[in-house]
Amino acid sequence: MKKKLLAVLMVAAMTVATLAGCGKSSDGAASASADSGDVIKIGVFEPLTGENGGGGSQEVDGIKYANQVYPEVLGKKIELVVVDNKSDKGEATTAATRLVEQEGVVAVLGSYGSGVSIAAGDIFKNAKVPAMGCSCTNPMVTQGNEYYFRTCFLDPFQGTVMANYCTQQGFTKAAVVYQNGDDYSTGLANFFKTAFTEAGGEIVNEGVIQTNDSDYNSILTNIKSSGAEVIFAPSSIQVAGAFIKQARALGIDALICAGDTWENEAIIDVAGEAANGIVLSTFYDENDASASDEAKKFVPGFKEYLGGDDNIIPAVSALGYDAYCVVRDAIERAGSTDGDAIRQALVDTKEFVGVTGAIKFDENGDADKSVAIVKTVENGEFKYLDTVEVAK
Repeated sequence: MKKKLLAVLMVAAMTVATLAGCGKSSDGAASASADSGDVIKIGVFEPLTGENGGGGSQEVDGIKYANQVYPEVLGKKIELVVVDNKSDKGEATTAATRLVEQEGVVAVLGSYGSGVSIAAGDIFKNAKVPAMGCSCTNPMVTQGNEYYFRTCFLDPFQGTVMANYCTQQGFTKAAVVYQNGDDYSTGLANFFKTAFTEAGGEIVNEGVIQTNDSDYNSILTNIKSSGAEVIFAPSSIQVAGAFIKQARALGIDALICAGDTWENEAIIDVAGEAANGIVLSTFYDENDASASDEAKKFVPGFKEYLGGDDNIIPAVSALGYDAYCVVRDAIERAGSTDGDAIRQALVDTKEFVGVTGAIKFDENGDADKSVAIVKTVENGEFKYLDTVEVAK
């Protein structure tokens, strides 16, 4: 609790320093500077509340730390304008509209959660404001939107990573569970199913979690009777802990695995010892021996920012840091805050070396990445298992 309080106080102190002389609206977003000619505004479009609030807050931590390390561009101070999309598609359009119409941001970072990113995409596109997703992995985020980019790999890739991992462990029967209406969950589940069956596996059961479900015993009972050796259940943080705990309480000993959203300590807090042994794919590991110079500086600096060396760095925080840095770099190279100029500079990015590796963008604005990290939980902590490369 003390560490958490310290981190909150540090963030507050940094925010005051960054936004000195600026007011704040009731929801915490920065209002216009007294001299807007002295600052360049970048929007932070993230869920700070709702079912993805935990992951969104981690992403914002990385963005704010990057702003602390690199506070200026084009000789002007960068002002972060943070809005809460509340993990809700309707709220997402409201938050996005505010950023482009009221706050006048020149670029946007976010969001954690593909659904809200997709919902806001046309708003950024129509306003010609470049957006840089950090961990929104569904392909639909950038498809047909020349103003949306991202620093993470995509769900078809991580679905293949996890399917390959499971088959390589000798599993041939899988159950797949997804959240109805959640673009990330349904998309990743489908990509896993395709890759698992192509690798020779069989999908023996499918379960659907409805909105506001908290009792998963019916789904889990069907899975138990299906003979599934592995359960792939990409879900929100809010769902995951209880799902894992209830599965183990029913005596299910199948491998339980998912994608990047499960790398969050809140899941371990809820699931307790039941979380030990789960497996997930993610974007980054702080102990990567091949880390770039930027990553080597980032790890100790961000740990200090969080309040101590015993803090584990979430992958989405590293992606948030990279998203900020690559947008800042594009603005610098563009020599302008014009949306089209920044977008073109992003398109022209050859190989920006960030914390999570080298970043360049393909024709869809997606980061060209082929490596994923596989982690497990041991003794209540996330542990590195493997680095997986998937040929394109």
